[in-house]
Amino acid sequence: MIKNVPLLLFLLLASAASAQPVMDLQECLRIGLENNYDLRIVRNEELISDNNVTLGNAGFLPEVSLNSGYNLRNSNSDQYPAEGGEAIETRNSNTQTLDAGLNLNWTLFEGFRVQTNYQRLKELQTVGELNTRLAVEEFIANLTAEYYNYVQQQIRLGNLQYAVSLSKERLRIVEARYQVGSLSRLDLQQAKVDFNADSSLLIQQYEILNSSRIRLNEMMGGDVEQHFLAKDTTILFDTALSKEELFNRAMQHNTVLLLSGKNKTLSELDLKTLRSRNYPYLRLNAGYGFTHYNYNTGTFDRQRTWGPNVGLTLGYTLFDGFNRRREQKNAEITVQNRELQVERNKLALESDFSNMWMAYQNNMELTNLEIESLENAELNYEIAMERYKIGDLSGLELREAQNSLLEAEQRLLTARYNTKLYEISLLQISGKVGEYLE
Repeated sequence: MIKNVPLLLFLLLASAASAQPVMDLQECLRIGLENNYDLRIVRNEELISDNNVTLGNAGFLPEVSLNSGYNLRNSNSDQYPAEGGEAIETRNSNTQTLDAGLNLNWTLFEGFRVQTNYQRLKELQTVGELNTRLAVEEFIANLTAEYYNYVQQQIRLGNLQYAVSLSKERLRIVEARYQVGSLSRLDLQQAKVDFNADSSLLIQQYEILNSSRIRLNEMMGGDVEQHFLAKDTTILFDTALSKEELFNRAMQHNTVLLLSGKNKTLSELDLKTLRSRNYPYLRLNAGYGFTHYNYNTGTFDRQRTWGPNVGLTLGYTLFDGFNRRREQKNAEITVQNRELQVERNKLALESDFSNMWMAYQNNMELTNLEIESLENAELNYEIAMERYKIGDLSGLELREAQNSLLEAEQRLLTARYNTKLYEISLLQISGKVGEYLE
């Protein structure tokens, strides 16, 4: 009697798996979008960009400060008259000063620098939104790809379970024939080797499946030990994607391309800020002060002064060592580089799209071919098993037919998964990856 330890382990694991909850892609995405730590960090950074868009941060508003102070001065002096005579001595002369003031400083004009700063803050706010959008798109694409990898590993697990069952049936037949003497011990040993080999692959597949599940849990920001099964039992892909529609959307809505355009805009605003130094500046200074003095010597016992003050400062930098001119030229070159980067990113996007579309089409054709190959492999194995049962086929030839069946199943599964990956990539670069949430 054969000790089927690997098969018993498989049965125990399968029994535990049957009690696991089932989750679909939309539920995984919903949980991940709420709990993923990287997304939460990116959203907080976007909030910082939002908080920075204020008139005060841009420089539109004045700066108002309040200050006060207290000073005590103790002094001694000796005064000698010019015409001679007795010196006048003063000892422990105390002067106490209490002052308070309200000051206002306001840049009324500085070559449109303030207006440019405010516009730049709004552009940075948009950049923050685009960075969040990019992170969300990448997350949806990565989690979707991992989800279907989990589906792929579940299907492969089922294929290997079927392979083990086929090897077990072959082993049962060989054992029965060996008992009656119609097969040799070599045939029995080979059947055992093949059965153990399939059982080993099955156990390894559980480890691969577990690793994929852990990655999914990590991306969802939850307990990595949470057990669940994917709801999908096959990998389906959209065969009706429109190349023209996806390409047009990619050129208009691709987040990376939009970000490169925003970088160009920011460089233009930096140049505009530098050019503001070509203009004069006008600043307003105003305040209100109060000062109180206490004396213990002299004519007055105490004194108070108070009142407002106001002033305007008009200035212009006549010469700064040609630094202003140098910085503006460098900024102009930076703008040109940003324009070149935008064009380079457009060309790279066109190239990526073309490669992805070709791979998507090829893998769809490969999937259809592998479906036909699997049908032939299944039929071939059925014929081989029937011949093996009547003794018209050797065990090695049956094993070859079984391996061909398993390989055909794996090739079809790989083709389906690769097609799905290219579909995800096409939707991601065209800004439509959010459709997986629907």
